[in-house]
Amino acid sequence: MRYWLFKSEPSTWSWDQQVAKAEAGEEWDGVRNYQARNFMREMAVGDRGFFYHSQTEKAVVGTVEVIAEAHPDSTTDDDRWECVDIKALEAAKTPVTLDMIKQDPRLSEMVLVRNSRLSVQPVTADEWKIVCEIAGLTA
Repeated sequence: MRYWLFKSEPSTWSWDQQVAKAEAGEEWDGVRNYQARNFMREMAVGDRGFFYHSQTEKAVVGTVEVIAEAHPDSTTDDDRWECVDIKALEAAKTPVTLDMIKQDPRLSEMVLVRNSRLSVQPVTADEWKIVCEIAGLTA
């Protein structure tokens, strides 16, 4: 199993909207960055990810599971763009802010710290455990 981080502006797609999709989940569509798309191509069903609210909140607010591997993005006819489907798993008891992550020396190499603009990014197993611990999430 691999770990990821999915960023979304809450005004575009929020954690509450993701939770409302329940077991059916939702496409992680609209990504138009090649590196983020390539990360989605690496994902397998069962991989886990952090759901991160960008913009004003800038915090990990829950965990998700990949429920469908990369497939054509239904929001475009351009076959260069693909996406995965994800479902919500668990809400963070304590949202983990970007500032909290930056202040923790164990997370200094996290992609989110080095490239906070990338909308889909890998997370190491150690980073996953640390953030889950801070958030009160099941690792």
